[in-house]
Amino acid sequence: MALADTGDSKRHRSTGHALRLAALAGLLVLLAACASSPRHEATYKPSQSGLADEPARAPENSVGTANDVLFRAMALVGTPYHYGGNTPAGGFDCSGLVDYIYRNAANILLPHSSRDMASVNGVKVRSMDDLVSGDLVFFSIGGGISHVGVYVGKGRFVHAPNSGGTVRLDDIDGPYWRDHFAYGKRLLD
Repeated sequence: MALADTGDSKRHRSTGHALRLAALAGLLVLLAACASSPRHEATYKPSQSGLADEPARAPENSVGTANDVLFRAMALVGTPYHYGGNTPAGGFDCSGLVDYIYRNAANILLPHSSRDMASVNGVKVRSMDDLVSGDLVFFSIGGGISHVGVYVGKGRFVHAPNSGGTVRLDDIDGPYWRDHFAYGKRLLD
């Protein structure tokens, strides 16, 4: 015995069909959005440094080594931060980054703490205006020396600033860093 098809079952099938079509349309919209051109965030932030228009300078007797330091430092921008890290594969903290750069580009071994690096022999550079490419730059945050980076020129320095971040390029005379700059140290010359 066949059951009669009631209007309720037809409506139920029709509603189910409409829901499946709506879900399919939604899926197509999502796929179209994913297939569209990806959003690109800027990987280079233009300098706002007051020193950006200064001519690039390197230590007089170590131009080649200073260039090696500069290029090694720039190549590491984007490497993840890792406390205690000192390799590109494992990530870097600030002193591990500086030691890695100098060890590989200038064959200079440095201690693994910004405070200890500040005490190595070298010419102390008190003014940001007198920095040259390859100088170490030290910052006093909360008292003594607690951060280090490598000056690359034109008002910029490379450093590994914080947990969860990456090695980056910043303006040395930007609002935060200007207020915490202690001095530079020239190890090349």
